[in-house]
Amino acid sequence: MIANVRQTLLSMEKFSALRWRCSAVVAIFFAFWVPANAGADALLRNTYWKLTHLGETPTRTAARQREAHLIFAAAQQRVFGSGGCNRITGGFELADDKLLLSRIVATRMACPDGVEQEQLFLKSLGDVEHYRIDGNQLELLDRSGKVIARFTAVALR
Repeated sequence: MIANVRQTLLSMEKFSALRWRCSAVVAIFFAFWVPANAGADALLRNTYWKLTHLGETPTRTAARQREAHLIFAAAQQRVFGSGGCNRITGGFELADDKLLLSRIVATRMACPDGVEQEQLFLKSLGDVEHYRIDGNQLELLDRSGKVIARFTAVALR
């Protein structure tokens, strides 16, 4: 009987060690495995990008208005957002670091403040040809590589 108990305990120790090794292998796999679509494209999409700068000029949110932002849809080639006063929607195309925004339209609500900034923002979207993501920062660039707009990723609660 004692021999059976001892054998059972040894078997359990081997099983436990094997289970631990398997768990470690799985953990290491998931720590280093990156899905094929998890590059900058995946980071760009389905993130709330708050506008922080137009060129080198910091932006501000007018009282009682939304903050200017963009959200690139996860499953479609659509972009949504706000210029601060008006809602924005349109299409986009991605290829490596190239980003082309198209058919950008905005609602036409009258707002007492922030109209000039919003108009500059909307105009700048037509000049976008590239993008760059570094951490939680998104930069939209023109053909020459000049930064048109900067954004910060904002966690949605």
